[in-house]
This record gives sequence, structure tokens and C-alpha cells, in this order.
Amino acid sequence: MSKPRLEGKVALITGAASGIGEASARLFAENGACVVVADMEDESGHQVVASIGSERVSYRHCDVRDEKQVEETVKFTIEKYGSLDILFSNAGIMGPLTNLLDLDMEGLDNTMATNVRGVAATMKHAARAMVDKKIRGSIICTTSVAACLGGAGPHAYTASKHALIGLARSACSELGVYGIRVNCISPFGVATPLSCKAYHLEPSEVEANSCGLANLKGIVLKARHVAEAALFLASDEAAYVSGHNLVVDGGFTVVSQSNFSGFSEGY
Repeated sequence: MSKPRLEGKVALITGAASGIGEASARLFAENGACVVVADMEDESGHQVVASIGSERVSYRHCDVRDEKQVEETVKFTIEKYGSLDILFSNAGIMGPLTNLLDLDMEGLDNTMATNVRGVAATMKHAARAMVDKKIRGSIICTTSVAACLGGAGPHAYTASKHALIGLARSACSELGVYGIRVNCISPFGVATPLSCKAYHLEPSEVEANSCGLANLKGIVLKARHVAEAALFLASDEAAYVSGHNLVVDGGFTVVSQSNFSGFSEGY
């Protein structure tokens, strides 16, 4: 039997009470990691931990917009498990769905505060801990196909995800000297509670839309597929991968979408 891919490692995952974060928490735990499930949804977060049923998995309330909470969550992780080898900065929101002419600026500010400032805070404090403990860690953040092209998501969301690509590349340039890798994952439309609630769609409807638009046929994109990409970037199998944006989109961003009407028109 092969050795678990994250055996002996400690992971902090934000936005881990549902969707991609939850799938990643489960997969990381299956592969031997100690995992801190961080989220604002306390009830769901505790349910995820209870369902995994391991002393190696814990829940911590964390609003990534509040740097103090981020700092305390990193401290909690290290105090409980003795290390921090992996940060999966996954927490994010969809933001306002309006067109540009009616853009809610407060909604834009909140989207940037969550999706960019929040990720920057998690990177900052996780990297500090890794450097302090001389850990050759892995930092991963969730972006989106909306980080790769325009028209694939709401304006505020698209701006925030483009910003994350730049943030990750900039962090990569600084942290490489410490042996810390920084990468992104850009998934296509996954039927998570976030996407279903934002677009008022059932999971089957989100999946049908993604299947219809993706170039790769015969497979339905699930949160588990994105979690598997995160597992690769977190593991030693990706020991020389840094500054990369791993796109999980069934070819959507590299094939002409001349018939694609855009998220703002009904996705």
C-alpha cells in the first residue's frame, strides 16, 4: 500500500465548511494530513469535522477579512498540531451580480476585501509561520476561470480573481528563497453552495451549464476534482511547481467560446 501523500503534514484550509474547501479537507485528511477547517459558517464547519471523525481534523472560526482572526487561526493551527505545511486559501464570495453600469461599489469593496485582502492576510501570516519554523511549505489559493479571461463571471469577482493571480506570482517571487511554493487553482463552474445560491440554481443546473460549455465531454466537474488538484500542489509530487495557475476547466479557457453569452446573462 502506498504512503499517504500528505502524511505528517499540517494543512489550514479557509472556506472549508462547504464546496471545494470541504472536499479538500476530506481528501487531505484521507491522505494523512492534520487539517484545520476554517470558516465563518460554524455549524457547517463543525459538521464537516464531525463527519470526518478524526482527532487530526479541527474547526476554527475565521473571517478572513479580519486580519486578527487570520493571525489567531494560524497560531491555533501551530499550537494544536505543531506545524503549518500547507495553506489552502480558498475562502471567497461571488460579489454583486449586476452589470457594470449598475455596479454596487460597496459590494465591490466587500468582494475585494474577502477575495484579495483576505487571501493576502492568510498568505502573510502562514508565510511568516513557515519562515519562522523553516518549513518548505505550499501555499495555494483558489482563483477561477474568471481570472483567465473576461466575461466568465461578475465584474467584481473577475477583478478579484485576476488580482489573485498577480498576488500569487508576486508572493512566489519573494518566498521561493525560503523554499515556499505558491500556486493557484482556477476551476470552472462547480456546483457549490456558493455558486448555486448566487445564481439561484440547483446543483444539477450548474453542472448542466458547465458540461454544455466545457470542451471536454463525458465528465461532470465536481468539487472533488478541484480538491485533487489542490492535493497535487500540496504534496511533494509538486516539489518544483511554483508560480503556476493550474486550470481545472475541461478546456474552457483555451477553446473559442463564440457562442458563450457570459455569466451575467443567465449562468
